[in-house]
Amino acid sequence: MKSILTLIAAGGLLASLAVAQTPSYTLTDLGALGPNGQPIVITNNGLIAGSATLGNGVLHAVLWYKGLRGDIGAPGLGGQNSVAYGVNEMGQAVGAAQTSTADPNGEDFCGFKAQGLPSKGTTCLPFLWQYAVTIPLPTLGGSNGTAFQVNRQGTVAGFAENTTKDSTCPAPQKLQFRPVIWENGEIQELPIAPVDFEGVAKAVNDNGQVVGGSGICAAVNPITGFSLQPLHALLWETGTVTDLGSLGGTGHGFGNLAYNINSQGQVVGYSDLRGNANFHSFLWSHGKGMQDLGTLTGDVNSLAIGINEAGDVVGVSLDAMFNPRAYLWTNGAMTDLNTLIPAGSPLSLLTACSITSRGEIVGFAVDSKGNIHGYIATPSDGLSSNATNAVVTPLSLTTNQASLVLDGGGSTSTSGNLRYLFTTVPGGREAFLLQTPSDPKATVEFASGPGLYLVQLTVTDASGNASKSPVVTLNYQPSGTN
Repeated sequence: MKSILTLIAAGGLLASLAVAQTPSYTLTDLGALGPNGQPIVITNNGLIAGSATLGNGVLHAVLWYKGLRGDIGAPGLGGQNSVAYGVNEMGQAVGAAQTSTADPNGEDFCGFKAQGLPSKGTTCLPFLWQYAVTIPLPTLGGSNGTAFQVNRQGTVAGFAENTTKDSTCPAPQKLQFRPVIWENGEIQELPIAPVDFEGVAKAVNDNGQVVGGSGICAAVNPITGFSLQPLHALLWETGTVTDLGSLGGTGHGFGNLAYNINSQGQVVGYSDLRGNANFHSFLWSHGKGMQDLGTLTGDVNSLAIGINEAGDVVGVSLDAMFNPRAYLWTNGAMTDLNTLIPAGSPLSLLTACSITSRGEIVGFAVDSKGNIHGYIATPSDGLSSNATNAVVTPLSLTTNQASLVLDGGGSTSTSGNLRYLFTTVPGGREAFLLQTPSDPKATVEFASGPGLYLVQLTVTDASGNASKSPVVTLNYQPSGTN
């Protein structure tokens, strides 16, 4: 969604917030992120993936957890820019990162140069980040690719170049790209609509259903940020591909594209209307087909970006000048998210990108000076009344000390009387843990010598509600070791 920022610059920022109604969300500012940074997705255990602009102007993939932000873009894959588009509850993050290898075709596949970022013209590869290590994912033989989302099983959805040149691609794009998934590091190409040449896979749910779209090579789409004119919104499941249809348009306006899918098989995205002059958010299901979610009052376009298990949808609604407003669609109605936060908020919410099962929403906003900020909107109307959150610090650390203390004191629950259990996670060295169930702190002793130790916190409240933290990665390297 970073491409929306270009439209904001062209059309002007929102003039002001509407008069707020009775607040039903509290707002947490994730800080200024630079012109291209933003949070993109939030998991049910509160882990957020996205990007932030650094002081030297480059964009790096970042993760947030309970107010803490970690840069996972360094060293990345050795290049300048990166972004994390997806993350799962186990702390596996995926995205796209530049390498140190010059692109042989002179492409700007990930669009970093087009965004005005410093770029040396290197290739851009899909990546999987886990246990503090960034792993490049294979392409279909071409030089570039992007990973968009990862499910709980570690299946990754995205798109990658093959070796076929497409003469219809506007410069600088030269090669075809196809929708793919990666499983255990192996790439699998997905079929596209018979008349199309290119495609992307945008999301994968925990049942392995994948959504995205296919179409033809084009100039960078101002809505999606990649070089595809998406003519067909697609669903891949059980070895088949299904065209989800449209809201009347042919896809030759802004396009038809499926953006996300929940575990119930409900799909959201956007579609051209009849005549292709405007596009609306849609909600699709096997039983009801494609439903037009409309726009906020006074707007003409909208895009659905995220959906939770309850079928609540978040996205962006745009007026004729492409000024954006974040929206929440629930119980059959679309509401401006700005009207659901406290009056006098210093931030105007431009997009809503992701929503959890508890109703927490992340997206990006603008302050009175035009600076882009990330935000979390947390429901204050009882939607989170039974929530238990496992929070542990630090989440990632390299140390030369023989032991350290992990602190789960930031964990919360409305039921109270929390119990804490720290455990080692398979894949790392075996640690010795000194802990008691009533104490949020535990001492980790690196009993197995130098190397990577993986630890996770489980918090249980008086009502039996339990939550797990992301995996903590501890790299023990005593003096004199490599």
